[in-house]
Formats: sequence, structure tokens, C-alpha cells
Amino acid sequence: MIPVLAPTPENLQRAAEALRRGELVGMPTETVYGLAADARNPSALARVFEVKQRPFFDPLIVHIAETSDLDDLCHVSQEAEILMGAFWPGPLTLVLAKKESVPDLATSGLPSVAVRMPAHPVARALLRAAGLALAAPSANPFGGLSPTTAEHVAAAFATGIDCVLDGGPCEIGVESTVVGWENGEARLLRAGGIPLEAIEKALGKKVLPPAPAGEAGEAQTGPQLSPGALPWHYAPRTPLKLLETGTMATATPGDGNEDTDTASLPLSARAGLITFGPEAGPSGRIPAGVNIERVENLSPAGRLDEAAANLFAALHRMDGAGLDVIYAPLVPETGLGRAINDRLRKAAAKKKHET
Repeated sequence: MIPVLAPTPENLQRAAEALRRGELVGMPTETVYGLAADARNPSALARVFEVKQRPFFDPLIVHIAETSDLDDLCHVSQEAEILMGAFWPGPLTLVLAKKESVPDLATSGLPSVAVRMPAHPVARALLRAAGLALAAPSANPFGGLSPTTAEHVAAAFATGIDCVLDGGPCEIGVESTVVGWENGEARLLRAGGIPLEAIEKALGKKVLPPAPAGEAGEAQTGPQLSPGALPWHYAPRTPLKLLETGTMATATPGDGNEDTDTASLPLSARAGLITFGPEAGPSGRIPAGVNIERVENLSPAGRLDEAAANLFAALHRMDGAGLDVIYAPLVPETGLGRAINDRLRKAAAKKKHET
């Protein structure tokens, strides 16, 4: 059993010493819990990939305590400085040209490194106590539901982690926004805890949308510019099917989510329903023979920030309820709604291969 520890000074020191020994620690952040390791220790990084069963083509995000920690990690552009000033510490990751001190294992061999400064006080205290930059992908098996409580982390792994620091439920509840640059132009690589509109306002210009898989490289096996860029991710064990207003969600050809029928469901299937808003009922057509046994409203008030904070916790509860299927609506595609819909679409997508 992996110990879940209160973030006392003594336990922070224990966790810091474990990280300096090359071990892994569950670390709370404002987005989701991370599986932290010394970002400059290739052996520790290899353990992250092993414990998570994460493919080596998916790069890690390096977390820092102070902007001065970037000096030997990466080259910082003028626009990156603007975004750091506006959103750090906070749920924003920047993909920047790396320096030689960063192991290739952390970057999937790419010449860039993803960096962010978390806002969570426990994460910042651990970074300072360890005196290390920490690679910290989400603390869950690769492709599964992201953890937003310490208990989610402890339940996900039987071994391989020294301890989990309990920082309470994650305030933001979805992963960080990731921004990179191509030929001097800023591009959104992953929707997340900072809305696109806020990024564009800070920069004073439009930001390029995420590139289609064909432009970004080999979608399944080539190095990814950003974590969470695969067409499938964040998935519960229970099949998740999307609802749109008035009908079952339809898939874009080739997006991996073509199978939205119910042929594989048992008769009288036991279903969970995710809803959103003050008058939330099924926002799409529920097939005949499906019994809705559990309902979770992400935000009765219709607030996207509240929905984001509740998303993964609701899916964890649904996933543990012994259901045959989970139905979920898409929310308004604005602000944090982009991040919520991104997670739902990827959770619903049919995986191309086992991970």
C-alpha cells in the first residue's frame, strides 16, 4: 500500500529525500496530481515511464519553483516571458528550445522541453525542499483517468511510488494548457486550465489552433510536441459515449470515435449520465433499454470552471460503480469548455492499440 501523507514539514522532507534518491513521489498540483521524479536523472525518468506504462514518444512536463530555474533548462523567448508574467505560477505549460542539461528521455528526443511553474503550495514546497526540477506527468497509468485526489493516485498503483503527498482535491481539475511556437507563431498544443481567450489577450494576437495529427508528426508512434496530444487519452475503464443536443454524438471520420452505436451493450444496460447546467437532463438521445442508474451534474450552475474541477472525480466515481456505459454531453466550446470537451472526446475515442 502506497502511503498517503499529510504535507507536514517532516513528510515534505521525506518526499524530497526520496526524489533525490531517484524515487517517485505523488505530488499535488492545481491541475491534477503528478508522478514526480528528478528531471535530470535518466534512471528516475525511466521509472516514470515504466510505472505509468507510458510510451517513450510522449514527452514529460518539467516543473520548476522559480523562473531562474529555467536558466539551464531552456531558451526563453519574448512571448514566453509575456505568458510567464501573466500566468505563472499556474496551469500553463510552455514548450521551449531545450538546453543540453535536459535528458533526451524527458523530451522524447525532441529539441524542445515542456516547462511550467505550478501554483499549488504543496508542489512549490516540495520543489524547493528537493532543490530539483521535477518531471511530473499525471499520476495514473497511461491513457487512464487523471487523478484529482491523493486517493486516486494510491488506488492506481500498487507499487513503484515512495509516497503520495495529500494536497486535497485539485482546484482546476484538468491538465495545464500547453503552448508552443512554430516559425515564431504561437500555437495551442493542448487545451487546459488557462482558456485560449486569455492566452490571446495576453499576447495581443490570435494563437494557432492545435495542428492536425498529420501536420504534428506520426500521431501514434512519433514524438509528440505536447503530452495529451494523442487522439485517445483520459479514458475510464467503462465505455464512455458522447451526447450532443438531440442525438448521439457523431464522429469525425478518422478521429477514432466512429463506434458510437450500442450493439455491444447488454440488454437493460446499466448506465451513468454526466450532465451540465441548471436544468440538465439527457442532452441527447439515450438508446432504448438503457437504465440510467447514476447521474453526476458537473455544475448545476452551468459554470465551466466548476465543471472542469469536477470532471475527473465524477468519472472516477462512475468508473467504480459497476456500470456498462457512461454517457456525457459536450459543454459550450468556449473558455475551459475547450479543455473539458477535449478530455471527453479523447476518453470516448476508440484506442488504436493497447498501451
